[in-house]
Amino acid sequence: MDLSTIMQQAKAMQEKMAKIQEDLAKKTITGSAGGGMVLVTVNGQGDVLSIAIEKAVIDPKESGMLEDLVVAATNDALRKAKELSKQELGQLTGGLNLPGLTNFMQP
Repeated sequence: MDLSTIMQQAKAMQEKMAKIQEDLAKKTITGSAGGGMVLVTVNGQGDVLSIAIEKAVIDPKESGMLEDLVVAATNDALRKAKELSKQELGQLTGGLNLPGLTNFMQP
């Protein structure tokens, strides 16, 4: 395989990667906590888009519980977004776990 073929393949992979990331930004995933009383929606890139909280869990005396529910719902949504990203990018890598590609949302 010559260098120009490798460069063409790299460019094609880069274009596919950009398309996948663009598509992920358009997909939404919702995480929940408290039996669905707190919902957090993120996109496939892990950006928080919205938070919905049932009025029943809004009690100033229980602010710590509400904070915990928001954190739990956010973590649930982000975990789902990471899994979606891993699946989508796995198509590009043929299922290979390539650091920096399939795990781009991980810290």
